[in-house]
Amino acid sequence: MRDRGPGLADATRGRLLFGGDYNPEQWPPEVWPDDVRLMRQAGVNLATVGVFAWAALEPAPGEYDFAWLDTVLDLLHGAGIGVALATPTASPPPWLGHRHPGTLPQGPDGVRRHYGSRMHYCPSAPEYRRAALAVTAALAARYARHPALRLWHIGNEFGTVCLCERCAERFRGWLRARYGDLDALNEAWGTSVWSQRYSQWSELIPPRTVQYIGNPQQDLDFQRFSDDLLRECFTAERDAVRAFGPHVPVTTNFMDFYRPVDGWRWAAAEDFVSLDTYPDPNDPRAPMLGAMSKDVMRSLGAGPWLLMEQSPGAASWRPVSTPKRPGLHRLWSLQAVARGADGVLQFQWRASRQGLERAHGAMVPHAGPDSRVFRETCALGAELAALSDVDGLLGAPVPADVAIVLDWDAWRAVELPHQPHDGFRYTDRLTDYYEPLWRANITCDFARAGGDLGRYRLVLVPNLYQVSTAAAADLAAYVAGGGTLVLGPFSGVADPEERIYTGGWPGPLRDLVGVRVEEHWPLPDGEPVEVESDELGPFTAATWAEWAESTGADVVARARGGPLDGRPLVLRNRFGAGTAWYVATLPSAGGLARLLARVCADTGVRPVLDGLAPGVEAVRRGPVVFLLDHGTGTVEVRIDGAIPD
Repeated sequence: MRDRGPGLADATRGRLLFGGDYNPEQWPPEVWPDDVRLMRQAGVNLATVGVFAWAALEPAPGEYDFAWLDTVLDLLHGAGIGVALATPTASPPPWLGHRHPGTLPQGPDGVRRHYGSRMHYCPSAPEYRRAALAVTAALAARYARHPALRLWHIGNEFGTVCLCERCAERFRGWLRARYGDLDALNEAWGTSVWSQRYSQWSELIPPRTVQYIGNPQQDLDFQRFSDDLLRECFTAERDAVRAFGPHVPVTTNFMDFYRPVDGWRWAAAEDFVSLDTYPDPNDPRAPMLGAMSKDVMRSLGAGPWLLMEQSPGAASWRPVSTPKRPGLHRLWSLQAVARGADGVLQFQWRASRQGLERAHGAMVPHAGPDSRVFRETCALGAELAALSDVDGLLGAPVPADVAIVLDWDAWRAVELPHQPHDGFRYTDRLTDYYEPLWRANITCDFARAGGDLGRYRLVLVPNLYQVSTAAAADLAAYVAGGGTLVLGPFSGVADPEERIYTGGWPGPLRDLVGVRVEEHWPLPDGEPVEVESDELGPFTAATWAEWAESTGADVVARARGGPLDGRPLVLRNRFGAGTAWYVATLPSAGGLARLLARVCADTGVRPVLDGLAPGVEAVRRGPVVFLLDHGTGTVEVRIDGAIPD
């Protein structure tokens, strides 16, 4: 059940949000009225304030200075600009770390990190927790009823991990709650291997630096614990602001695909989902990767979401921080709206003159308002204002007949040390399957393995290395009820306690796919496998293959030559009223595209628009079909008759 208050609609108030991070504490007060004037010129209707302002708000312990923030919020409200007010707890002031060194995070090497940057806090430290809740409560008490306030922005990009002794103690408590007693923990962790059996709770520690390789289940459980610990920090601040203003929606910002934070569990704890995304303008796959991140956000929140951060120009943390070419920022912003965003914000409003982000892009760059970037900012603001008037667009869903399963436990587990191929990356597998559908203009949702899958014609599971018997049963029920599922390799290998399934893989999914895998067969780089198939045509596969046999499935493709000669690599199995495919390798882009095209045709999955030029993206949202040209030339789009629903 979602623990939610009001929603994003309470913040938008009928208009697409447009604006960005505003850091007035970096500028003298005489600049602020000019900022507001330029914001009105640009069509800004939301400013995110206070993200890194803790030292300005509380220059000494317990001594608050709100006068400057009063002035800023009043200026913004007077100009008709709403505020996303942030709790500043992602970047504690130096006085906290100086007076309380235990609030600083400790790495796996036992070394404390110093203050002087950001995210420098131990989420277990009671001194940090008290100080964070105190400044949060002080902000909420003062501003919860301010007329400019549209939403609360809690912290920033949660992800800090600490392995200090305080975290070790909290970890032990978390393990007690999970396992109950040491016998159950020792069984779950497989501590009979390498003489690791624990006889007292006090012996348990986080996965710190060891002589060789640590216990994988210890590592996995600590990742789960750290996620829970950070979410505990978030919910404490969320509840603090709600206590003063339950009418104001609450969010925090995710970062594309980020393994430490389980997006499904976090999304259930906030009122709507927000995203920080910085695709590389030098990457030819950036449009596709950006679309995939946006589809994930829409899916996590099960509805409209907010693009919280993107750069109007360069991202200063890249080794080569090339700015976006003219028009690209508009294109990627409209892609967000097409894929379900009800707001487009930027980092940041005015470029910083000092500090680490001094070379980062901004809506008002160092060149000032007489600049290409600011002119494009104004044009984008006007365009979003016009889109706000399109009847039925704001808040509208994005229909999808295909779901891709995204599972954080499987992600964390498949990338643990000492797997058969250390280059097997979970998000690469998701991208493998997402990209050909994106290029075919077939919209995808993302879903949990045990989620509501019945409304999808097709479910893709690129990898599900770790799977519970309950999740396996849910997938089987989906197929038995008439659904079509495609399961990728290295799946069904282990249970949620990283205990390997015996008797052949994919473990509890074997009957569903009609396949038994005896051996995983990772492939050396540069040594692809030739694959032959009457249905799909010949293709190659790389990185991964498996020694598999059919236990009832039809063989669609086999390896040709080499030690796997004749082994089935693509199989199709009738199961109940539906069909399950198993792909025991990583096909080439062309081979996988043909396979997915075949499956889509079989299931009646159709593109939003067919026959478009390469690089033209089509997305339907509510009554609107967006056509987004990611090329640099000119294309012609001809549509005969009505666009299909």
